This record gives sequence, C-alpha cells and structure tokens, in this order.
Amino acid sequence: MSELPVWLVDDDPGVRESLTQWLELSDLAVRAFDSAEAALAELATGADCGVLISDVKMPGLDGLALLRQVQASDAGLPVMLITGHGDVPMAVEAMREGAWDFIEKPFEPERLEERVRRALERRQLHHENDRLRQALRQGDLAARLLGESPGIRRLRDQIGNLASTRANVVVRGETGSGKEVVARCLHDFGTACQAPFVALNCGAIAPDLIESELFGHEKGAFTGALESRIGKLEHASGGTLFLDEIESMPLSAQVKLLRALQEGEISRLGSNAVIRLDLRVVAATKVDLLDMAAQGEFREDLYYRLAIAELAIPPLRERREDIGLLFMHFCRQAAEVHQRPPRDPDGELIAALGQHAWPGNLRELRNVATRFTLGLDVPQLAEPTSDSEGSLSEQVAAFESALLRAALARHRGNIQAVLDELELPRRTLNQKMQKYGLRREAFL
Repeated sequence: MSELPVWLVDDDPGVRESLTQWLELSDLAVRAFDSAEAALAELATGADCGVLISDVKMPGLDGLALLRQVQASDAGLPVMLITGHGDVPMAVEAMREGAWDFIEKPFEPERLEERVRRALERRQLHHENDRLRQALRQGDLAARLLGESPGIRRLRDQIGNLASTRANVVVRGETGSGKEVVARCLHDFGTACQAPFVALNCGAIAPDLIESELFGHEKGAFTGALESRIGKLEHASGGTLFLDEIESMPLSAQVKLLRALQEGEISRLGSNAVIRLDLRVVAATKVDLLDMAAQGEFREDLYYRLAIAELAIPPLRERREDIGLLFMHFCRQAAEVHQRPPRDPDGELIAALGQHAWPGNLRELRNVATRFTLGLDVPQLAEPTSDSEGSLSEQVAAFESALLRAALARHRGNIQAVLDELELPRRTLNQKMQKYGLRREAFL
C-alpha cells in the first residue's frame, strides 16, 4: 500500500464506504471521516496524509471551508474536491483557493485513482523538498557554529529544533563563548528571519536608563528627553530581541519586562497609548539565573517566562577537539581581512593550543589566531605537561584528522571543495584520508 494514506471526507456513509473499498482495492491506504471538523481535528494532532478528498456540500463546514483551513495550516497538502453536476463555478473558485484538483460526479473510478496517485507523488515531492531544505539549513548552521565535538553538535541540533518556533530562550555560556552567535542563529534560521534582530547589552546601560531603552519614551517624558524614541521592545516586534547580560538588569526593570511579556503589550514612557508586541526574546547570561533568584537578585517568574528553553554553550576547554579547526578558521578570516597570506601552525603551537585553558574562549582564540596570522608575538600559552594527551606527533595527527573530518562534513563529501578550502594536492588529501580512515561516502 502507499506510504501516506488518502483521507476521504464525506457525510454520506454509502459514498464513504464505496470509495474506501475501491481505493483500498487499488492498493491505497484510506482513512474516512464523516465531517470536515473530524478531519481537521485529526490534522491538529500532527497526523499526516498524502491527499485529502472531500465532498463540497456537507453540513457544518463544507468542502471549501475545509480547503481554506487546510491551506492555512498545511499549504503543501493536496486537496481534491468532489463536486456535483453543474457546480463548475464552485470548482473554479476552489481552484483559485488552492485546490489541487476537482472531480465532477459521476466519475469513473479509474480517473479518480490516476489523479489521486499524481497528488500522492506531489505530496511525496513536497516532503522530500522539506527534508532537503532542512539538510541545507543544518549545513548552513554547521558553517556558522563550527565544530564536531558532541557538545557543539548537540547545540546545533537544539538550535535547529527551536529556530522555527517563537519560544523565548535563555543562552548560558562563559564570556567569549559565542552567545550572540547562538542568538543570531536562532533568529536567522527561523521563520521571522526577515524581521529585525535587535540587541541590547543590559550590563552596558546605566540602571536609570534601561527602562527608556526597553520601552522607549515620548518627548518630555523626563529630563533630557528632547524627542520621542521607540524602545528596543517595539523595534524588535515581529522579530527577535537579544538581551545580553540579562543578569545585570535591575529588579525594577525586570518587573516591567515580565509584565510586557505576559501582556504582549507596552506603553512608551510618558504615554498611555498601548503598543502590541509580537516578538521572541533570547536572553544571554554567564551565571545561573536560578541561583541569583534564590539570592533575591533575579526574578524567578521572569526566568520561567524567558527560559522556555535553555541552551548551554560548552566552554572551549571542554571541546578541545574543535580548537584546531576553529584556530584555522580564524586564521583564514584574519588573512582575508588583513590581506595577508595564510600561515600554517607548527606542531609545537598546535600542542600548546590544545592544552591551554582558554578562559576567554572563542574571543581569546580569535585574538591568538589574528596575531599569529599577522606575524605578531603569540601570547604565552600553556606549556606541555606530563599528563598531556599523547605525544606531539599524536596531537598533530589528532588535529589533522579533526580538520579533515570537519571539512568533509561541511562540504558534504565534495572532494574538490575540500581541496580548495585546505589548499592540498589531491594525492596528499587521499593519503591523509586513508591514514585516518575517512571515507567520502560517510559524509554525503
């Protein structure tokens, strides 16, 4: 039988039974519903189907109303309408509304089967295109959040799952770990990516000015308010508001932010006019907000309003297998920005990179890579210790293997793209892939 079922909607039990039997004899899976309301309720549970066939004239919601609701919730689902003789104007209207096809009573069963199979093929193609788009998004995400360590792969998966939602998110990570990068990925890979992404560093704003920054103000609202100004919440409506260092926000402002998010509306300072909001908030912190709440330094109710999901960015010292890849990436960026030829690190530097604690995380690593590219003195990194992970040659080999693996994954096994990125002769790449047991097919 077909993988996706045919859904049949008709209030006439005789029609439902006869069409169901005929379609099943044609090796098609069928689910029958006696009303449009029943079919819509099943769709709302997340159930999928390949094509929906509905009579037009039914009590309650008719076929056209069903079509409109399906189009609003799942525009890729083909809907076929069965119309009575003489209902051509209605059929034309249905096609304008987005119906896949219509068939006029009485009809030959073979004609219905042919059209149903074409609709099923279209639905299958729609799903395949969705999967392809998701794979492309994941590939783009991997280019934005580099690394193949378990922690960073898990983070990419979480972002991929959350980006298409409007859920508020708390991003927790140490200084320099890339919290704004994560926030921008949540925005850029979501459905509101064309809307504004507005950032506010709560730690960089004086406590007595943060409410004006968030809510905006009217001219004359306070001393120094020489003109009206929209706030960050209003500016970000429709998109994403990124609140960095949320732990620095005064408690008085937290109360007003919580109310704004609960009510979905604000008023500028000095005005009674209500402004509706529709936005996602991504808040970043380097501390445990619940610990702060327990100490009375952060509102617990605001935390739960913000942290529908909480993402943790692993510090660089916990993803050492990514350090070499990230270092080379930052070196290439610096070489391009400063118009310098790229430099290859020696084994001693590679070993030091892998053993350094990186308290400044990605920001510190980028600084070291830029200095290295410019030929400047590299800050003193950790010296190799007796408990270092393997000999120098083993660490170099681990670095090479991670670099090749990441490049192959990023380019989905495209050997020419890997050659171009790493600037390697084909023979050298083949030898190293053989040395490290890397097969192109595993990255397709």
